[in-house]
Amino acid sequence: MDVPDKTVLEFRLPDLGEGLTEAELVSWTVAVGDRVELNQTIAEVETAKAQVALPSPYAGQVAELLAAPGDTVPVGAPLIRLSVSGPAEQAEQRTAVLVGYGPEGEFTSRRRRPEAVMHAESGHPQDPDITSDGFSFADFPGRRAATPGARKLAGELGVAIDHVPGSGPGGAVTVDDVRHLVPVAEPLRRTSPEEQALVGPRPTPPPVPAMRPDAGALRAAPADRETRTPVSGVRKRTAAAMNVSATIPQATVYATTDVTASLELMDHLRGTETFAGLTLSPLALVARAALAALEEFPGINSSWDEERHEIVTKHFVNLGIAVATERGLLVPSVKEAQALSLRELCREIGWLADVCRAGSATPADLRGGTFTISNIGVFGVDTGVALVNPGEGAILSLGTIRKRPWVYRDELAVRWVTTLGVSFDHRMIDGELASRFLSSIAASLEDPLTLLGR
Repeated sequence: MDVPDKTVLEFRLPDLGEGLTEAELVSWTVAVGDRVELNQTIAEVETAKAQVALPSPYAGQVAELLAAPGDTVPVGAPLIRLSVSGPAEQAEQRTAVLVGYGPEGEFTSRRRRPEAVMHAESGHPQDPDITSDGFSFADFPGRRAATPGARKLAGELGVAIDHVPGSGPGGAVTVDDVRHLVPVAEPLRRTSPEEQALVGPRPTPPPVPAMRPDAGALRAAPADRETRTPVSGVRKRTAAAMNVSATIPQATVYATTDVTASLELMDHLRGTETFAGLTLSPLALVARAALAALEEFPGINSSWDEERHEIVTKHFVNLGIAVATERGLLVPSVKEAQALSLRELCREIGWLADVCRAGSATPADLRGGTFTISNIGVFGVDTGVALVNPGEGAILSLGTIRKRPWVYRDELAVRWVTTLGVSFDHRMIDGELASRFLSSIAASLEDPLTLLGR
């Protein structure tokens, strides 16, 4: 009786989309020797946007785990080896769906497998798109070809990988390309005997001063004077986004407005059946006012296309809401927010905030925003300079609402007042447009009944 052939196949971290180049391995759900089925979850990884379950692309037995929980794994790096029945060609035709991202097109790889793993025959010509360490650039179309090491070094040095000239296979960026782009101090050069004879002997260094009499009385520094925390996950993605945001020429305008009438309106609406069971917050009313202003000033809801040198004006609004979580700052977006009522906005904003804080937001929840609101007022802050998210044209900040002395109907009174701020990309939005947009929001909050006609 014939014994079925066994083939050891290697599963590498797939492209997770959204420009993500790596993920942190959270946990394995299998161990060496376990039998796994096709599309069975084998590991949990955390990207900069969400925690994702990885399904097995093959049915077989776990031969080796190639990463440990806590490791940062680059896209394309090996994760696990599985022993499967049948020839390698048949096994490689099976594909898996990455949970949380939906089915992709057929995945074809030209990556050369190690001979010990794939038992490949020698003598085949080397693929020009495969580096010496086995990494294939053909697996990731649509992205700038670069080795994982080059992406990591570029991130550490704050260099945009798309701007680095590549000298690798097919123009791919290598570690040496990144190093050559960043100026590095030259090492000290030894002086030759001939040069030493010309410049003469070196001056004698001054004598070392005697030890201070009270030096022995100095207390030893404690060992825990500082803590170093590895940057990963959401914090790493936030840092990368802020690096991009820092390249955007931004300006900010402010408006302080009386929102007493808005608070009175919300108190009334909370007691109605329409808003029963919902948390009606000032953020929802500000969002409704901002959506009305975006309809009046659509140029704010735009993005800058650097490659084509075009301004892209969106005729829909995916409203980003900044949410502070234990993992860091997340910005989910309310899709097609321009079509929602105040009640629907309350429901969507509350639901997105809950799933973000619970750590269950999907990549779809966290992408596609066109305009963002940051409610920094919940932390007791009067105002602040919010930074424009890459791919958007402006961001609105809402300060804390507090009682202040205010001139109301020509008399001094105590009113509920807040400060709004709009930061904007000055390449496509002028100060006049941003100011008119902000003034429209402030006017709506001062007299919220005007929103009924918008």
